[in-house]
Formats: sequence, structure tokens, C-alpha cells
Amino acid sequence: MRASAFVYPWDVNGDPGAAARIAGLGVRQATLASAYHSTRALTPRHPRHRVVTASHAAVLYPPDAGRWRGRRLRPYTAGDWAPGDAYGEAAETLAGAGLDVHTWVVLAHNSRMGEEFPDTAVVNAYGDRYPWAPCIAQPATRTYLTDLAVEAAVRPGAAGTELESLGWYGFPHLHAHDKTAGVALGDAGTYLMSVCFCPSCRDGYARLGTDPGDLAAAVRRALEPVWRGGAPAGGWEAVEKLLGGGPAAVTRAWRDSAARSLQEDVVGAVRAAAPEGFQVLLHADPVPHHVGANAGVDPRHVLTVADGVVVPCTGDAGLLAPFAGHAGDASVLAANLTVVGGMGGSPATLFEDVTRAAGLGATEVRLYHAGLASDADLSLVAEALARLD
Repeated sequence: MRASAFVYPWDVNGDPGAAARIAGLGVRQATLASAYHSTRALTPRHPRHRVVTASHAAVLYPPDAGRWRGRRLRPYTAGDWAPGDAYGEAAETLAGAGLDVHTWVVLAHNSRMGEEFPDTAVVNAYGDRYPWAPCIAQPATRTYLTDLAVEAAVRPGAAGTELESLGWYGFPHLHAHDKTAGVALGDAGTYLMSVCFCPSCRDGYARLGTDPGDLAAAVRRALEPVWRGGAPAGGWEAVEKLLGGGPAAVTRAWRDSAARSLQEDVVGAVRAAAPEGFQVLLHADPVPHHVGANAGVDPRHVLTVADGVVVPCTGDAGLLAPFAGHAGDASVLAANLTVVGGMGGSPATLFEDVTRAAGLGATEVRLYHAGLASDADLSLVAEALARLD
């Protein structure tokens, strides 16, 4: 089974042994970040640093000035955590170690853009803005995300791309000193707190025959039991119970249409710009109303758009099954497994986890994350991949 490890440029650049060490795990591919959100990351083996702080979402290469000249929304360049063409330097080094390199592109997740241009952000039913979550229904944002995807995905030498956050982002977001766990929202509450009421989305609800003010009020009423600690268990059926079937269907009709059409536009634009055989995968969740880095999708639809999906499988590979039911012979179903013990991964059970995922339809495996894992974690990964061979 083909395996790829996620990597940041700062894991490789400045560390002469990094590429060989990653190749030595037994992976055939490196999925290398070319556009990424803000983060603070450990680099346990780097000879020059131990902590990298990326203070804002940025592209990790020099953006094309001609493409972005005069544009209000444009990608931010990285600071000293990824100077110059950090992606290109790391990609060349990894390729030199015999690895295929695919780009890793984070799209609708950008706190700096939301802070500088608040009108681009998702707005919940209470009027609160989520600066980390660009509203994907807004025409200017959709154009920006499409052009960013093309530029960040089709980098020199890349054989494919993995597109993260290509859909709705909403309430869930790991934030510095987060204080949002006081009320258990559950699946339904998370969805309701993620429904957008920016002007573009209000217009969308109106076009579907629903007064957006009334819909926002209905969402607020639906959330009242949640604030009292009474969030119902369950998925979409719980949303319908809280909000009512009709209003719930309106939110889904608008949001699903926006996400599906954006995915079609982005993948089509990337393919048009890429060389023949360039692989396009989406980080995806098979529950369409889910939000976040693994965008909620309709499995049948997304597998007619992209070459495949990368599916979160740490602890449970069950999310693969809905995709497997619609996969064609050439579809890629990549099981994404965390192999960093300190982040909830289980490198000691990697062989069993991959075997289980394969039984549920996985054709490839992704390992999160070669740069963050300890030496002990990486040793266990190498042992497991050797057994798979």
C-alpha cells in the first residue's frame, strides 16, 4: 500500500539528514505544505531550532506578482519560518532522496485574512464573526480560493496535490488559550453555530424563498436548549429536531450547493493548470454537513470531481466506508493516520490500523506527521511499513 508522510518545509530545510530519514521510513511520497495556516510546531531533530511559530496563514513560496497585482484578497508571504522559496527548496531535497512530492494546500482557513477583511468571514446567527473561516459562498472569496489552489497546488516538480479545507469552515477552531468547551455543542450544535449569515449567505437564503432574518432567529431559538446543557445526541436528525425540517433543509440546500460548486471549480482549475496525470485529492469527511479541515462532502459527488479523498482514520477507520461504496477502480481512498503519540496517535498499532483501513477500502495511507513525531514514534512507523511490504 502506497504511503505518504506529511511534512513542513521547515522540517527539511537546514537539516541535512531530514530527507533521507523520511525516505528511510519506507514511504514513497512526501506531502509537503505549500500553503498553510498559522501554527506552532515542534521540530524534535532539527539542528538549528526546536520550535517554529508561523504567525499567520501564508504561502511557503514566492507568489506570482502578476497573478495577484491589484487584487484585494491575495496570499500572504511567510515570515522567517519559511523564507524565500521554502517549499521549492524542501521539495527538491525530498525528490533527491527518491520521494515523489505532492503539495499540501490549506484553503478556507485563514485568520489573518479574516482579521484584515472582516467582511470575508463566516458570521453566525448571533452576528459573531469567525475570522479563521472565510465564507465560501462569497464570490470574491471563491475566486481567491480558486486562484490560490492553482498556484499553490501546481508547483514545479509536484506530481499531485492534497487540498485541505475545501469547503465550509465554521465554529470548530483550535485557538490560543481556547475557552469554548464549557458547553458541549454536539454535532447538531456545532452545525448550527457554523451556519453563515453574511450578506452573501442571507441573499442565498432569500433566493431559496426564506427570510434570512427569520432563519437566523430560528437558529438562535434552536440553540437555546444547547446553552441549557440539553444538546440532543445524533447527527443531522438532531439538527432537524432543534431547527425544524424545513429551515434545516434550506440551510443545507444553500451550503451544499456552495461547497459542491466550489469543489468543482477548484479541482477543474487545478487540472487545467497541471500536467497530465497530476493527482488531485481532497481532505474530506463523508458527512456533508460537517465543517472543518476535512470538509463535509457527498461521497458520490466528490469522487466524480476529484481523483480521491484523504479521510481521517485515527482511532476509527469507519469514515472510509461511505467513500468505498462509490469508489471507482482508479479512485484513491487514503486513510489519514496520526503517528505522533503525543497528539493522540498510535504508531505502535500502525500495522493493524492500516490493515483495518485496507479492509474498509483504503488504497493508500497518509502519516501525520513525519516532522512532528519523536524518534521513538518514527522507529515504530518504519517497523510497521516494513511489515506491510
